[in-house]
Amino acid sequence: MMSLLRNTTPWVICLLISLFFFTESVIAQNESLKGLKMLVYTKNGEGYVHDNIPFAVKAIQKLGDQHGFEINATDDPTVFSDSNLKQYDLLLFPSTNNDVFDNDEQRLAFRRYMQSGGGFIGIHSVVGTERNWEWFKQLVGGTFVWHPKFQKYQIKVIDPDHPTVQNLPVVWEKEDECYFMKELYPGIKVTMVHDLETLDQNERERIIASAVPFERLYPAVWHQSFDGGHVWVTALGHHIKDYEDPTFIQHVLQGIQYVAGRLDPLDYSRAYATDRDSEVIY
Repeated sequence: MMSLLRNTTPWVICLLISLFFFTESVIAQNESLKGLKMLVYTKNGEGYVHDNIPFAVKAIQKLGDQHGFEINATDDPTVFSDSNLKQYDLLLFPSTNNDVFDNDEQRLAFRRYMQSGGGFIGIHSVVGTERNWEWFKQLVGGTFVWHPKFQKYQIKVIDPDHPTVQNLPVVWEKEDECYFMKELYPGIKVTMVHDLETLDQNERERIIASAVPFERLYPAVWHQSFDGGHVWVTALGHHIKDYEDPTFIQHVLQGIQYVAGRLDPLDYSRAYATDRDSEVIY
């Protein structure tokens, strides 16, 4: 082996070392998912319901089979209780919209779960969920106001070193909806952005007005640690075909892996909220 290395050019050695560490990183990411249990929650309130939801559930169940984590999918809000949520490492809301809980006891249980160190993944219209609950809007990063028509445009990576964007196109041209939000929470850390210059300019005036205070680039994918929990949100994923697209599936998988890698065992002694609107302790 040593003689082989002595006869190998330095750039080949560097390549081999890089491949070794990349392989070790991929193995570690995959191992972080084994044995975890995820609740996929699909309930929608009154209003628009995305047809992508069953396709998203199917895709996530397939990822669970491939990577060794368990999926429970439901639209039943009664699953939100302290006793039931304790069994889950991660919660995932795929294109939920409007009010998805029946009462504030369920909202409080969700909040206490996150305060205990839970993980949350939000996809696409999750930013249109629970629009009257300030804490939830802070958790997901804002609340939906409008999107231009479904179209092909560019999404760009702005944090190339972040693990959630590895193996994704630096400039990702895809068909999707560019969601604009209000009440943006300043704690989010953006990894990918919508390039507004690549949208259909027939709607330019409304795009410019909706993007304030941003100009050309607008948040598309972000993460944060919030009120004790760990969060990753992508505003992408409108079309049913996304959930059969290897690039989009990789995108979601890496978001799940990132949150899973930050989890410790749930600790309900950290859950301090006594109602859904208890002031956040930073």
